[in-house]
Amino acid sequence: MNRAMITASVTMNQIQSQIDSISHNMANSQTVGYKRRESAFHDLLSQQLHSQSNPQMEVGRLTPLGLQVGSGAKIAQTVLQFEQGSLQTTGRELDFALTTANHFFRIESSDGAGTEERLTRAGNFYITANSENPEQLTLVTANGDYLLDNNGERMIIPEDFTSFQLQDGQLFVTMQDGSLENIGTLGIRQVHNPQALVPAGENQFALADLEALGYAEADIVEDVGVAEIAVLQKTLESSNVDMAKEMSDLLVAQRHYQFNSRAISMADQMSGLVNGIRG
Repeated sequence: MNRAMITASVTMNQIQSQIDSISHNMANSQTVGYKRRESAFHDLLSQQLHSQSNPQMEVGRLTPLGLQVGSGAKIAQTVLQFEQGSLQTTGRELDFALTTANHFFRIESSDGAGTEERLTRAGNFYITANSENPEQLTLVTANGDYLLDNNGERMIIPEDFTSFQLQDGQLFVTMQDGSLENIGTLGIRQVHNPQALVPAGENQFALADLEALGYAEADIVEDVGVAEIAVLQKTLESSNVDMAKEMSDLLVAQRHYQFNSRAISMADQMSGLVNGIRG
């Protein structure tokens, strides 16, 4: 395989990864709180070929000596874009929308081997029985992970409540006698560097290995105080996917893929011509 074919095939593989990322964005355009991914490319190392055997011919040259032959391109990073999605009024009491771009709900997720705290922007919650005490009720995400309060505990709901009210980040339930009972403050965390978050599935994020990156958790994440909580009840945040942009990016990526595919075909044809001449 000659150099042109290697360069094109390496780039095609990376472009396919970009197309997969765009397809993932488009598939989640209607997912509550979803944040789109965007691929960033950079060139692979290039090789310097010295094709001029007479240095005297290069006197006064301003460009690098010889030829620079690249090795293709690769995805340097898949960046999460955390700009605010549009807000939609639902009228449902357990639908909450965060209105600050770098704030996240605290979630307790279980994978069978243990529990782990994760973060999410999806604010559609539901009532279920507390697994630690079946006689109690608590709030969960659409896939059954527990919503946590600002102390990292599950929010316990009395059985004889009638409705929910959110006031300054604190969740109240109206009892049958008309009184209000505070069941806790929504657990919300601020992420100073969203790129330290790793997608964990189910529209949730986990923290990367901060120690390996040279950070302490306090440098990246902090709890949001009651006075700083900005949440709207009966509202959901839509995904921040712009379908027009994704379609445009997809067309560009497909054209790049076709260009590199054509380069492989032309290199193969040239190899065939060379082999024919040798014969």
